[in-house]
Amino acid sequence: MLMWVVFLVVNFFEERSKNMGAGQNVFNDGKAVLNMSITVTVSAQKPPAPHGYISISRKKLLQNLEINTGARVNAWVDSMRASSPTHIKSTPSLSDDQGSWNLHHPSALEMFEQIIEASKGKQIAMFLDYDGTLSPIVEDPDRAFMSKKVGYLFIWNCVWVVSINSFQLVTFQVCVNQMRKTVRKLAKCFPTAIVSGRCRDKVYKFVKLAELYYAGSHGMDIKGPEKRSKSTKDNESVLFQPASEFLPMIDEVYKQLVETTKSTPGAKVENNKFCLSVHFRCVDEKKWSELAQQVRSVLKEYPKLRLTQGRKVLEIRPTIKWDKGKALEFLLESLGFANCTDVFPVYIGDDRTDEDAFKILRDRGQGFGILVSKFPKETSASYSLQEPDEVMDFLRRLVEWKQLSVQARAQSRM
Repeated sequence: MLMWVVFLVVNFFEERSKNMGAGQNVFNDGKAVLNMSITVTVSAQKPPAPHGYISISRKKLLQNLEINTGARVNAWVDSMRASSPTHIKSTPSLSDDQGSWNLHHPSALEMFEQIIEASKGKQIAMFLDYDGTLSPIVEDPDRAFMSKKVGYLFIWNCVWVVSINSFQLVTFQVCVNQMRKTVRKLAKCFPTAIVSGRCRDKVYKFVKLAELYYAGSHGMDIKGPEKRSKSTKDNESVLFQPASEFLPMIDEVYKQLVETTKSTPGAKVENNKFCLSVHFRCVDEKKWSELAQQVRSVLKEYPKLRLTQGRKVLEIRPTIKWDKGKALEFLLESLGFANCTDVFPVYIGDDRTDEDAFKILRDRGQGFGILVSKFPKETSASYSLQEPDEVMDFLRRLVEWKQLSVQARAQSRM
């Protein structure tokens, strides 16, 4: 009776497969976790397993492939849970030792004087994420407006009541976008860039400050401050777009993901031009596994795209070696600080994708990263802030310190 013998090989032994006898078929499974080559041999007798091979039955192989596929999906679901702030507390190694984490990542507000001391004699350059840093995380990503502070306007209103003059205090609630005002002042003091996973144009519509650098699509679409000349074309100020060749593919996958995920309530697919985001902020946790499987089913046909994860979002990006860390280095070079030792970059972000920038600063030994999070997380950032309101307070203090420094220098020259 014919027996199926299956050998799993850890690496691609192409030469060995060429020398195999007739009747052998080789299948390459690019989806396997270890990138293994699967060799299926038809034989009347079961040969001994060569060194480096594991012999299992065909039935067992199919069962293992099903289990491994399920395991990969389950791993993604576990990762999706970990990205949710409501689940971060369940990580014992981090949540049980809040004090230790704070010791290694102290508040940037509390350590402000030490930070300023470290930056003395150097040019500060600011790099800011958008979602979760300049704006709160919201259920609808299209409404992620910059943080606003609520103020109150008090007016005495004169009212004629039964022939008696009386005065009534009327209160009007006024929402003022203090974050935008703060970032505008920051850009007057320091070179400032917004580095986001969002489409660059969309981030610009949220921020509405022409004097900034914008790096959208995780740094794959970088544009410098707008020139005010009427003769200047828009594309002349674009600095870098390393993934332009992927645009047709991104658009194609976007349409497929919209169609595939429409059966999952709350799922939202966002086209960020050079990358895609599948938001699951409004998806029932019981549906996360289904959503992860849907996304993977589409991407299996596109090996040139990779799946990563952010805060309540699955990210689809081209497989080029480019991320927010690379974008940070490019921006520093564009600002003329490529090989300078007197530059002090400060990067503030809340997401996993910001870790690439934090690592760059740590490896360079210049400046520092600030993680925005209310919960302990593994990070390469040096300091922490809890929420966008604290980010605004930190930026305000930087502006105030710079303005006082300029005034002090001006007075010393008089």
